[in-house]
Amino acid sequence: MFPVNMNDVLSTAVWTAMTTAMPVLLVAMTVGLVIGVLQTATSIQEQTLIFIPKIMAVMLALVIFGPWMFSSVGDFSRLVFGQLDRFIK
Repeated sequence: MFPVNMNDVLSTAVWTAMTTAMPVLLVAMTVGLVIGVLQTATSIQEQTLIFIPKIMAVMLALVIFGPWMFSSVGDFSRLVFGQLDRFIK
């Protein structure tokens, strides 16, 4: 997909940002939901209990999805910088 004008570039940038951030955000949301349900079921109301499992899950998700995320953003950057002369007038 080659952006034709600035609207296409911005649309592609937003789409790339959303798709690359989504796996990590879904992992963080799922872990938070599971821990929240477990806290409610066991009546443990410790607010700091959720941070360590969520941080570990996000780090694992970044290790797993990181290469794909960085290659996707890198491909978009190369596409934009490769066509930069078309957008400068």
